[in-house]
Amino acid sequence: MMRFALSLARREFVRFIRQPQRVVGSIGQPLLFWAFLGAGLTPSFNPPGMEGMTYLEYFYPGVLMMLILFASIFSTITVIEDRDQGFLQGVLVAPVPRLSIVVGKVGGAAAIAMFQALILLIAAPFIGLMPGLAGSLMVVAALALTSLGFAGLGFSIAWTMKSTAGFHAIMMVFLFPLWLLSGALFPMTNVPGWLNVVMTINPVTHALNVVRGPFYGAPGTLFSSGEWLTSLTVLLAWVVLVLWLSVKRVNKREMGAKPTAATA
Repeated sequence: MMRFALSLARREFVRFIRQPQRVVGSIGQPLLFWAFLGAGLTPSFNPPGMEGMTYLEYFYPGVLMMLILFASIFSTITVIEDRDQGFLQGVLVAPVPRLSIVVGKVGGAAAIAMFQALILLIAAPFIGLMPGLAGSLMVVAALALTSLGFAGLGFSIAWTMKSTAGFHAIMMVFLFPLWLLSGALFPMTNVPGWLNVVMTINPVTHALNVVRGPFYGAPGTLFSSGEWLTSLTVLLAWVVLVLWLSVKRVNKREMGAKPTAATA
């Protein structure tokens, strides 16, 4: 099963690397977004408790989250493409557990997202974010966990879609608000009560908290912080949930037409 899953994951990653324009576009867009918004909003950015922090610094974890979110989910669009090209049908009839399909496709999408995120992490020291070796490993682990969650979400939705256009439409309507209301663009302090509730129940908010924590706190401090541990628990539960939904969806057989009296 693992050999088959690794083959699928490798296929997804090679597919991505062999499209240079896709690689450049997926990394360049978040970088431009970060640079322009960061430079434009820094003069007016002065929330309570964050004095002296530039918007470039505040927005950096949010850009990492944006990259992970969109790269993970849109990489799973290959599920629809593989179905249209007949590849997925061949995979489904192969004598392997269907769990390997989920592991391979989700793992490949997560690997693509992590490849891009690791490149963007090179910019961290240039804005004063140097978490140290242990903190850096925690950031990478948090990003990997988040990418698995987003890839699992994208897979479970793509599996039911019939066209890439429909997938793009649903993802943009569904995903962008998740990212906007995660604290990536603005802090949760002083927001209206109803908005605070929405941001609190948003799993992307907790994923961002887990990623942002190691940039500012030592590992020992974070593991004794109730707020950070709560976000970590929510993130883990959310990842397990979406992966379980993906496996359940793949294992569900499509219902065929009922036999008629003539064919019975």
